[in-house]
Amino acid sequence: MTAAGSGDRGATAAAAAIRLEGVSKAFGAFRVLDDVTLRIPRGQATVVLGRSGTGKSVMLRHIVGLLRPDAGRVFVGDDEITGLPPAGLAAVRRRIGFLFQNAALFDSITVAENVAFPMRRHTALSDVEVRARAGAKLAAVGLARAAESMPGSLSGGMRKRAGLARAMALDPEILLVDEPSAGLDPVTSGEIDDLLARTREERGTTLIVVTHNIPSARRLADTMIFLHEGRVIARGSVDDLERSGHGLVRRFMRSEAGG
Repeated sequence: MTAAGSGDRGATAAAAAIRLEGVSKAFGAFRVLDDVTLRIPRGQATVVLGRSGTGKSVMLRHIVGLLRPDAGRVFVGDDEITGLPPAGLAAVRRRIGFLFQNAALFDSITVAENVAFPMRRHTALSDVEVRARAGAKLAAVGLARAAESMPGSLSGGMRKRAGLARAMALDPEILLVDEPSAGLDPVTSGEIDDLLARTREERGTTLIVVTHNIPSARRLADTMIFLHEGRVIARGSVDDLERSGHGLVRRFMRSEAGG
């Protein structure tokens, strides 16, 4: 396992989908990210672990440009997004899907229209094409029958599936996933994991997953990153983290649900 700040062996062998260079972020006196440098390989699944409040979700929001660092630089592929104007940032965001922890569906429109929303906003597809593609995305996550349902009528697992369909609406090269198993029973959580794994395998999507769920992390990860107090303290394979010299990392990996 490589030490924090010393680079990622897996990343050096593959093109980087995401790079963070010396990224720091504070909210008031609380420093959430502290000089984070890492490379995330293209086409692999990277799982980000750590206790609550250690900067995992904040890191995702920097990658998609919802937050800007106080210091450091963020790259999506070869494009630095740190200081991009809105138009440039919007172009980069079209390459990224984001499955939020609560799915973040619009409750006032149907499930199908939620999935269609990115296509209507970012493409010139006709209404017929948008509807067909939205239907195909929902079918891919097992929600074809729920297309005309309102989000409020869906179970937690169905909302996550609908959120995944919307995140994949533009066939992004990068998919960010924040706590996919939060609030779900183990069976449903496993089904979401299977959908994420299939997405990566079939489309070559770069997957970046924040989770506390260790069984889920084991199923999905090619590489793991462990954040603690805003810093990367461990990175490597599942086996690497299980053999980590850091006691917190070992305890976390041996738990059923994580921190």
